[in-house]
Amino acid sequence: MSEKVGCGLMLAGGSREATLGQARLAESFGFDSLWVGDHVAFHVPMLDSLSLLTFLAAATSRVTLGTCVYLLPLRHPTHVAKQTATVDVLSGGRLVFGIGVGGEFPPEFDASGVPVRERGARADEAMPLLRRLWSEQDVVHEGPHFRFGPVSLEPKPAQAGGPPMWVGGRSPAAMRRAGRLGDGWVSTMTSPDRFRENLARIAEHREAAGRSARPFVPAALLFTALADAYEPALDRASALLERLYARPFREAAAKYCLLGRPADCLEQAARFVEAGARHIVLAPLGDPNGFAERAGRELVPGLRELGE
Repeated sequence: MSEKVGCGLMLAGGSREATLGQARLAESFGFDSLWVGDHVAFHVPMLDSLSLLTFLAAATSRVTLGTCVYLLPLRHPTHVAKQTATVDVLSGGRLVFGIGVGGEFPPEFDASGVPVRERGARADEAMPLLRRLWSEQDVVHEGPHFRFGPVSLEPKPAQAGGPPMWVGGRSPAAMRRAGRLGDGWVSTMTSPDRFRENLARIAEHREAAGRSARPFVPAALLFTALADAYEPALDRASALLERLYARPFREAAAKYCLLGRPADCLEQAARFVEAGARHIVLAPLGDPNGFAERAGRELVPGLRELGE
């Protein structure tokens, strides 16, 4: 793993003007990556993730673009391979494909015709298929959930073999999937101690699969509320996350979020870096434009120094 620490920004997506402004502002203030969430349906409005990344590819020129995370079981892998290859080509090879299995909002599985109990098995089958569709010709597949071929998808992604896949999740199955099939892991709502423990489990799976020598990026998605004091930041974080996830969130916000002054947030983020994180994705809780500018000036330089 690289010792350098990268810093990303989560974009919610909104109007054309707001999305353009946020993306260009973040790139100008030195963020290394921009990330978008993914749901077919959810408690709050959300743009289609890969369509949004295609838009961001045209609005930016340097930053890595990623999904954090794409709910892979909800879609057929041939369609996913085609769309992600398109994003990678149009972005000039800047895509990181973060994937997860979801399940916290069962109605979107019903709407997609996918049994929620099959989500893990479908992701396990789809991930190797994506790599084949990104790199091979005349792909034939006969599996428990997908059957097709021969089929060749063109054009192939700009990145040889396709974009790296980072696996999101907190369950033992997610650690296995990240270690045996992924190129990175993205934590969410995870303490630094649990981050370290999960990374050790992932390393065991990587070794068992003969993948220890391959590049791998441990990342942490951290909801962040910048304020002049801790308590106002906690109040804002808990209120916004309760609205997003439709359940009480004050205790979890205090445990898992970056809260308070920039110096406080850097101190909290340092614990994740010490636990092994090499890419920090900040999810702003507050005005996105104001956050991007302040975080770009007061957090990004300090986060980079944590890995030195």
